[in-house]
Amino acid sequence: MGGGKSKRMPRAVREQQMLDAAVQTFARRGYRAASMDDIAELAGVSKPLVYLYLNSKEELFTACIRREAQALVAAVRAAVERDVPADRQLWSGLRGLFAYTAANPDGWAVLHSQARTQGEPFVREVAVMRAELVSFVEQLIGAAAKEADCDPEFADREVAGLAYALVGAAESMADWAGSPGGPSAKEAAATLMNFAWAGLGNLMRDQRWTPST
Repeated sequence: MGGGKSKRMPRAVREQQMLDAAVQTFARRGYRAASMDDIAELAGVSKPLVYLYLNSKEELFTACIRREAQALVAAVRAAVERDVPADRQLWSGLRGLFAYTAANPDGWAVLHSQARTQGEPFVREVAVMRAELVSFVEQLIGAAAKEADCDPEFADREVAGLAYALVGAAESMADWAGSPGGPSAKEAAATLMNFAWAGLGNLMRDQRWTPST
């Protein structure tokens, strides 16, 4: 007698397999050029099955953005060293970001290159990720300000803007850190800290740059 029936793949596993294929296809071909046929073939499933699980190309792309964004934020949070000074926490978080984006170039391309250029609702999905990163960095800068006993008004006046600037710079540098021959995650994080933290220290000491007359 023949063997028993082969075990069906769980829905969650099958869905992740499709998302893996979709992320690779969107990253390398672009959202407009990517087709559901391409994704189904790469995933090793039929196109109707892709539609059954994820309904449409737009919903599939949105699911890819959400998954990659959640993974990136989780990697940054996991990389942050605890119970150390705020500057080292920020440095370790940046190192985690650069290490993750270099190790996951397709996911980073979906977030940084594709989603941002395709309009709504995709831009909004990326904005959610950025807001979470900015809030996290804002907490670290605020903690550093407290450690330095700086002017209490500093947090209300400038911490949020500095957090946005630092996250924006990190996003741009991630392409450099992941490029062939680019710096290691540790080197990229140190470069950004040297650029940002010295200036932040001056602000905390109320030593501000002003344009020359």
